[in-house]
Amino acid sequence: MRTDAQPTPTPVAETAHAAVSLNGVTKTFGDFTAVKDLELQVKKGEFLSMLGPSGSGKTTVLRMIAGFEEATSGTIMLGDTDVTQVPPHRRQVNTVFQDYALFPHLTIAENVGYGLKVRGVSRAERDAAVATALEQVRLSAVANRLPHQLSGGQRQRIALARALILKPEVLLLDEPLGALDKQLREEMQIELKQIQREVGITFIFVTHDQEEALTLSDRVAVFNNGKIEQIGTARDVYEFPQTEFVARFLGLSNIIPASVASPGTDGTISIRPERVRVIPAGSVTSDSEVSIAGVISETVYTGPTTRYIVEADGGFRIIAEAQNAHHPADLAPFGRGDSVRVAWSTDHAVTLP
Repeated sequence: MRTDAQPTPTPVAETAHAAVSLNGVTKTFGDFTAVKDLELQVKKGEFLSMLGPSGSGKTTVLRMIAGFEEATSGTIMLGDTDVTQVPPHRRQVNTVFQDYALFPHLTIAENVGYGLKVRGVSRAERDAAVATALEQVRLSAVANRLPHQLSGGQRQRIALARALILKPEVLLLDEPLGALDKQLREEMQIELKQIQREVGITFIFVTHDQEEALTLSDRVAVFNNGKIEQIGTARDVYEFPQTEFVARFLGLSNIIPASVASPGTDGTISIRPERVRVIPAGSVTSDSEVSIAGVISETVYTGPTTRYIVEADGGFRIIAEAQNAHHPADLAPFGRGDSVRVAWSTDHAVTLP
């Protein structure tokens, strides 16, 4: 437990090239282990997303970085400084939550400048900083409004400005877009990434939304059961999953026996639906493709694509996804009950351990 004395941050030179380092960090709550011996290094200026289902440990990790939870064991570094035992207000981090928590009786400018006012910053310096922060989030025109006069997306950007004005070394974001509707959330994803690039601050973002993580991140850390299953660029974790959990959790994936592609081979392979072609039953494929007969059991029209669920010979199901490139007035080339073949290039399948 943390004592009443407030430890002074201790410089440690060996992690100077990372904005955040977690070394052997474990967090237990009674008999439950929420995070297990975690190793994580976040680069300076990086946008890292921690992605995973509820209960996977990602929010607990964020709270330990912020200082809201104390690590049971291991060390937490901010730059070259050990902050494992340092209280939250002495860490150079700030947190943006899903709940905007704006003061309803203060103007937008007063909300954004509140942290500087508490720190005793002069009015002139505070006003200049507020103007810069509002410009960064492209909301200079609403400085004199009250929070209830803004949309949800605008209030979220104000919460971001309030955090950025304190110039933290690391900004922590705990599912900040979760309360927004789909269209506004997608717009805010682009805004958030642009703002991060402009300010150059390290962002650590928690989400359970796979598309959000892939859209925003320089790297994605996929969490499961208190540990990182895989970490890498959005393209790497999507295209080259290292475990079955990652393949299934990030979007749709067909997990099928490896023997389908190579008879006599043990194990499983992952093939993404967009890599699978649906072709007429009598079609001939090249030697570099795997081709299996089947029957379409369901079609799903999503707008940009049509998803085909095919019951393949051999007793397993294959999902294929095709771009709707045909004329809008034309029907999709295949329908429920059609006998077809599904085919994919052997190069597009990923062998899972």
